[in-house]
Amino acid sequence: MELKRVVVTGLGALTPIGNTVSEYWEGLTTGKSGAAPITHFDASKFKTQFACEVKGFDVKEHLDRKEARKLDPFSQYAMVSSTEAMADSGLMESDPDTDRIGVIWGSGIGGLQTFQDEAKDFFSGDGTPRLNPFFIPKMIADIAAGHISIKYGLRGPNYVTVSACASSTNAIIDAYNYIRLGKCDAIVTGGSEACVNEMGMGGFNALKALSTRNDSPETASRPFDLDRDGFVLGEGSGALILEEYEHAKARGAKIYAEVIGGGMSGDAYHMTAPHPEGLGAKNTMKAAIEDAEIDPSEVDYVNVHGTSTPLGDVAEVKAIQQVFGEHAYDLNISSTKSMTGHLLGAAGAIEAIACVLAVKNDVIPPTINHFTDDPNLDPKMNFTFNKAQKRTVNIALSNTFGFGGHNTTVVVKKYNG
Repeated sequence: MELKRVVVTGLGALTPIGNTVSEYWEGLTTGKSGAAPITHFDASKFKTQFACEVKGFDVKEHLDRKEARKLDPFSQYAMVSSTEAMADSGLMESDPDTDRIGVIWGSGIGGLQTFQDEAKDFFSGDGTPRLNPFFIPKMIADIAAGHISIKYGLRGPNYVTVSACASSTNAIIDAYNYIRLGKCDAIVTGGSEACVNEMGMGGFNALKALSTRNDSPETASRPFDLDRDGFVLGEGSGALILEEYEHAKARGAKIYAEVIGGGMSGDAYHMTAPHPEGLGAKNTMKAAIEDAEIDPSEVDYVNVHGTSTPLGDVAEVKAIQQVFGEHAYDLNISSTKSMTGHLLGAAGAIEAIACVLAVKNDVIPPTINHFTDDPNLDPKMNFTFNKAQKRTVNIALSNTFGFGGHNTTVVVKKYNG
């Protein structure tokens, strides 16, 4: 069968460096750090006392108070970014067949704040189970997709992918596949996460995964730097409207870029550590490039997973060198997590948006906070350190990897009609 072309016709973002797509892109291109002392709770007794929180966000400006109370913050974030993306796309203005429009969302953890709040109330009481009737519907990860579909009456495929930090890239790839197989005209996809709370911070601290650079939060996320000491936890949401090309063209839609491939793999190695030679990362990039039917030499930019962990950054660079060979030295590589922190299940969504805007605007966002070269990393590779770079970007890859060895890569291409 002939596969359909898939394009991006709408974007939405709620991030630690900007609460709209335009603010987010400005933050990326100017090298803005979203890390700061935690305001959501008293973190004074925690090993890590900072995070990349969403700033200046008032849910009452976006959702009715009664509706907002029924949603965990991760679902609130999902509603805000998807609303921006839908408005940006103009999809609902064309009287579409909503039976052929779906929602495929991603979240690695879901309603952690709700679970924490309800458990705290229960265990501080007399043991009588007086739980909020919305406890389960607020907590479950799939509910974000449900709420988006209810708002717009979308009756196509509807679910949430859960593959840790690869979740929203997983969702984007699934959405891409449904559309190119002709099963849907459009899909709202992306991801959201809201884990900057006591359990989220405490849990990742217990894993020794987080930076503890409390004296300098804004420089704590430093991928590929010799002195990196862990990732910075972030929160927020990103949404993309993927649409079948002819459907988008028929309604005169604005087209940002084209999605041309996706790859997935498993490390089959360790619960939390990457394969030391980057085997899974190599396999997912190779699969994505093969799926896109391009040569590795055609890729201009890789938005890496690049979390700022000692093991992960080195393994990913090894994988890039294995996949691209000598072309690895012609690529631009950058980790936008140096600015946004790590949004866990939402990371792939906002990083896919970064790739879409990179190919549209021919600008590579930087990897900020580079101070000292790591001798374990090849100095001839272009990590786009500290300052955005202008170059023609025809094809970009976005990598996201998750605990459990889940690896995903999506490929986007400049739209040329």
